[in-house]
Amino acid sequence: MGEQERLYAMALARICRFNFAAAQAIYRAMGSATAAYDNRADIARLAGGCPTRMLKELGNWDTALRRAEAEMEFAARHSVRVLTPADPDYPRRLDECPDAPLALYYRGTANLNSARVISVVGTRHCTAYGRDMAQELMAGLRGMFDDVLVVSGLAYGVDICAHRQALAEGFDTVAVMAHGLDRIYPPSHRDTAKAMLEQGGLLTEFMSGTNADKANFVMRNRIVAGMADATVLVESAARGGGLITAGIARSYNREVLAYPGAVGAPYSEGCNRLIRDNAAVLVTSAADVAETLGWATQAHAEAARRAGIARQLFPELTDEEQAVARLLQQSNDMQLNTMAAQTRMPVARLAALLFQMEMKGLVRPLAGGAYHWID
Repeated sequence: MGEQERLYAMALARICRFNFAAAQAIYRAMGSATAAYDNRADIARLAGGCPTRMLKELGNWDTALRRAEAEMEFAARHSVRVLTPADPDYPRRLDECPDAPLALYYRGTANLNSARVISVVGTRHCTAYGRDMAQELMAGLRGMFDDVLVVSGLAYGVDICAHRQALAEGFDTVAVMAHGLDRIYPPSHRDTAKAMLEQGGLLTEFMSGTNADKANFVMRNRIVAGMADATVLVESAARGGGLITAGIARSYNREVLAYPGAVGAPYSEGCNRLIRDNAAVLVTSAADVAETLGWATQAHAEAARRAGIARQLFPELTDEEQAVARLLQQSNDMQLNTMAAQTRMPVARLAALLFQMEMKGLVRPLAGGAYHWID
């Protein structure tokens, strides 16, 4: 693909600004950004359906082209790749979306069209539970696969946990930015972003000089959702960016998966609600994620569970957990009330304890209130 097509794609995206669907409609109707430029005087008849204000701006490309030329110079100086839908390295999953960007700016080494891509999102107020689940997810996937690309937004909380755990497990991880590549936000994540340039990358639709404005974060969420096979929601309050990303993923007919949390936990309320409303698949482990996405056979996923992937992350059990573990190892598939009597724990305390052990991959609830120790 020639530099001219890239330049015109950048300019067309600039002209259309935030009307991404209209930009895509013009691009697809014309067949290329170059054709859109060559037929700019007749775009109303050839493309159709464009807002009147946009049609007026499409008649004059001069300002947009000058800005695109300046950005091309910035990209050349800073090893930034400009990707358009005509580029074979453009994320093909994203290209399926009706509002995909016409131009992406990318620094990094990751293959954006990896065989397996997941987006991991959630609250900026990540709890210890959320960090544990992100760690379990990455370690569990590493136990099954060598080539998962992990996408998130480099934000505080779940995002940065996902990036750092992916790096620790040797996975490529890509951050979708809400600003230009001439800055990092938040600045405290600069070291992680630098590491990702060698093991993943930084991706944005915004030209250099663009600030991290609030509206940009909502816009970038569609890229986070669109370039992945599925969006995994680790923790979320009743409202938040993670829920927005999950909603966009559903609109793209992509899988949404969510980790459940304790009833009443403020940063699990969003996840629990999605699960309750059948808007997300309940997952408690990396093996569940692999099964849901068809990445592994049932036998493969069960073998990963039985290998104790999650359990290896929690080698130390509390005294109460050890008591429950010994009981279930001696006589498996016991009723909650029976365990409460034999351990002399209150039923409410035991139920909470078993939930935590389930999250750690140690036990599995069965029908009728029984629990099974996972060998």
